[in-house]
This record gives sequence, C-alpha cells and structure tokens, in this order.
Amino acid sequence: MRYDVVIFDNDGVLVDSEPIAHRVLSGYLTELGYPTTLEESYRDFLGNAGHNVHDVITERYRGRLPKDFEARCHERVFAAFRAELVASAGAEELLKALQQRDLPYCLASSSNHEWIRLSLDLAGLREHLADGRIFSAQDVGVGKPAPDLFLHAAKTLGVAPERCLVVEDSPNGVLAARSAGMDVYGFTRPQGRAGSPGGRPARPSGRRRRIRGWAGPGCG
Repeated sequence: MRYDVVIFDNDGVLVDSEPIAHRVLSGYLTELGYPTTLEESYRDFLGNAGHNVHDVITERYRGRLPKDFEARCHERVFAAFRAELVASAGAEELLKALQQRDLPYCLASSSNHEWIRLSLDLAGLREHLADGRIFSAQDVGVGKPAPDLFLHAAKTLGVAPERCLVVEDSPNGVLAARSAGMDVYGFTRPQGRAGSPGGRPARPSGRRRRIRGWAGPGCG
C-alpha cells in the first residue's frame, strides 16, 4: 500500500532519548524517596504523558511529588541530552530517503514542543522537520493512548487517517494509532543498546509490522 504520510514518534524512534530520559527519571524519583529501577521506569512511563508519573507515585506510594518536579526533571534530562543525545541509528538516512521518494512525513509526540525541538536540534534532525510537521500533545491537550494527536496531525496535513502509516515504539503509541484508524509499525530497539532494558516490543495489533532498528534507508 502506498501511504500519503508517515507519522513518526520522536523519543525512542527518531532520537535515541529513552535510555537517557528513563535513567534520569528513575534516579530522580529514587532520590525523592520513591525507589524506581530503570526497568520499572520503562514499564510504567514509556510513551506516557508526564502527568502519569504523578499518578503512579500517588497510587503506588500514596505520595506526592514536588510542585516543581516536572520542571526540575526536565532540567536534568535536558542537561543529559546536551551531553549524550544522538539520533537513532539510520533515522536521518530514512528521512532523506523519504524525501527522495516524495513521501511526506511528520512527527507526533506526547512530549511538549520545547522537549521535541531541543531533542531534534541536538540529534541533528531539525533540518528535516519543518515547524508545520511537528505535532505535540500540547496541541490537543491529551497524550497517547488517546488518538487525538494523530488525528490532529492527519487533519492538519489534509490526509485521511487510513492513508497514514505510524511508526511507534510504545504500546500506548500503538494503541493511539490503531484508535485513530491508522496502520502502525512497532519499532523495537536492538537488545540492550545504550542502557535500554532491551528489545521491548510495541505489541502492535491489526494491520501492523514490527521492525527492529532502522535496517536501512527505507520504510520497511
């Protein structure tokens, strides 16, 4: 099938940010008195909007995070990004290949616009994604697994949902794509790479395909 647009998630798909972000998040939560391992951070927070961290801490520990938790956590993550963040292997080559094939693409992430743009800048991918092709959960007021973000991106680009292909690395992202009526590829990291617990499948359903790493400058 020829799609009219490819919609990429950002963290863990285009940029290799998940190991950094989860290392910082789990360490900060532990520092605040809520012991969290790297594996638990991936399990509980991968692909979730930031408010989910507060929900988990309230439910699991009956605790409350500081009011400035999100701002301070972002400061720590951004500092680590500036020191370590790179694009996912093959991501830039893939975007260039899509451009050469005249296949439009965009980005749709549950992260806020500041996070998205900083990560793209640091990973060297910003030149491949114009502002009109970057969509955040901030734009619709709700993150994945709600389908709103993907539907907003498709509507803005003038593309029917069934003509969109989504590339996602998290179960919530896959659920959002399927709820939006879009086909989805589940992207999984190579085992154990860069501090990841390794090879977490996105468990896509319906019309789907699972791809493991960017094998080359194609779309599967």
